[in-house]
Amino acid sequence: MADTSKQVRDRAEAQFKKTAQAAEGRAAAAEHRTEALAVREKTARLRRLRLAKEAADTHAAAAEAAGTETDPPPPPASKRKRR
Repeated sequence: MADTSKQVRDRAEAQFKKTAQAAEGRAAAAEHRTEALAVREKTARLRRLRLAKEAADTHAAAAEAAGTETDPPPPPASKRKRR
């Protein structure tokens, strides 16, 4: 009988470990998705800033070449998604 109780306990412990490991895996996947989203949003923001700077630099160079001083074009509107 002692072996049977031990076997039942071992199976229960193994099942518990599997359940805990699966929960940790789900939590890690959710954290990974959250971090990936943050990286994509930051990359998009930095890209918008870079493109706006390039446009302003191009505009300034064209104005300088033409010998005129004009205001740079306004920065592009933010395309943030609402949640």
